[in-house]
Amino acid sequence: MSTIHDLQALREIIGEPRHASQRKDRDCLDKYDRLFLSMSPFVALATGSDGEVDVSVRGDPPGFVKVIDDRTVLIPERPGNRRADSMGNLMKDPKIAVIAFVPGVDETLRFHGRGSVVTDPELLAGTEVRGRLALVGIKIEITRVFFHCGKALMRSDLWGGRYKIERSEFPSLAQILHDQNWDGTLETIQEQVNDSYTNRLY
Repeated sequence: MSTIHDLQALREIIGEPRHASQRKDRDCLDKYDRLFLSMSPFVALATGSDGEVDVSVRGDPPGFVKVIDDRTVLIPERPGNRRADSMGNLMKDPKIAVIAFVPGVDETLRFHGRGSVVTDPELLAGTEVRGRLALVGIKIEITRVFFHCGKALMRSDLWGGRYKIERSEFPSLAQILHDQNWDGTLETIQEQVNDSYTNRLY
């Protein structure tokens, strides 16, 4: 198998980017970005440090990504596994990239910038869900933002449901953890998962 190490060699295969694609990057949010974020219940964010890269997801009711101004947003942190991979990365290297999704819309919104972990009550105001305020958030100072075309979501039929499976077709998380030598019986692990999903979302 051949591995490509040279950008020009890659360009000879895939071609040059269209002029419109090269100039779509902007350095601040416009009204369409704000509207999209107000409708988005789900984002994936990429961070890295020490040569490692991490991708993590965040989800909440639509509009949970708080727009502070045209160049700043806040993503509230919710209870999780407490590994804090993304936040730990940002403390070493502030670079961050985010992609936001709106169910039913094939296009996505991408933004890049510098992230920091904050506890400022003013910034976290308005992040309540089910009466619980986020204690920590990721503040992002945006340097690049643009809409990404919908081809990948169209190819995957992500919103159409053509490839949606019955939940029974894939093992439960408890079964997976049990088989990966998690402490406890299958029943006790399932109880822990149920408790986490029922009582520790917020």
